[in-house]
Amino acid sequence: MYSWEGVTEFVAVSETGSFTNAAQRLGISVAQVSRQVSALESRLATKLFYRTTRKVTVTEAGQLYYQHCRQVLDGLEEAERTLTNMQRTPRGQLKITAPTTYGENQIAPLLNNFMCDYPDLHLECHFTNQKVDLIDNGYDLAIRLGKLEDSSLMAKRLASRRQYVCASPDYLAANGEPHLLSELEQHNCLRGTLEYWRFQENGQERNIKVSGNIHCNSGQALTDAALKGLGLVQLPDYYIQSYLEAGTLIAVLQNYQQSDEGIWALYPHNRHLSPKVRMLVDYLSEKL
Repeated sequence: MYSWEGVTEFVAVSETGSFTNAAQRLGISVAQVSRQVSALESRLATKLFYRTTRKVTVTEAGQLYYQHCRQVLDGLEEAERTLTNMQRTPRGQLKITAPTTYGENQIAPLLNNFMCDYPDLHLECHFTNQKVDLIDNGYDLAIRLGKLEDSSLMAKRLASRRQYVCASPDYLAANGEPHLLSELEQHNCLRGTLEYWRFQENGQERNIKVSGNIHCNSGQALTDAALKGLGLVQLPDYYIQSYLEAGTLIAVLQNYQQSDEGIWALYPHNRHLSPKVRMLVDYLSEKL
């Protein structure tokens, strides 16, 4: 493996014309500069300088070696500048996955705003409700909703979501409002992907099996069905918040409402989290 010892000192002497000036530039002693250059000459088995009491002159071999060393040091300086700029301005590939509806409605607009600020990024988004493997599939970041499974991934809570059971005023006028969990069996409960709804009773989580004449894996479709008076639904706030505020949907069973769930950013466990991922996570946390 190549050793860099002495190279920086050699270049400094070549450019300043003396060991004293080189030592001042590097902030070290003259003796240290001399030792490093002598060791370099021994390793190369080549004389790099003619030394007299009055001046230091670069040899022909030294001039050739200097040209190559200068190119290498210039490359290293450029590499450091590039990394420093990346700390300030994210660039390169950024691959993200998020749940379909939440990703499309909440995350995608924020990603597009982020891209407006940092056009040097190349963004790849995959919206799916399947739990993809970040490491095997090369993802930088995943957005996950609700309770997290144990994993080796790092997680940061970006925001919260709240589940509501609600129905239209027409449905409640025709069928009555439930006040107890046991009353759900008397209602048409429009189900999503799960056979049960989640509640909290006396500080404990409870899963109540529900049934109805609509079973759909789309929160938007269930929202539309509830708005049309077809039954009760349990959905997160980002589907129905505007309808609750407008009064076109009415929340029920709020005494049994679960605690707010987390909306999370997950990323591979890495001590040196890349600046682009860190900046995006911070951005999403702020905006959400």
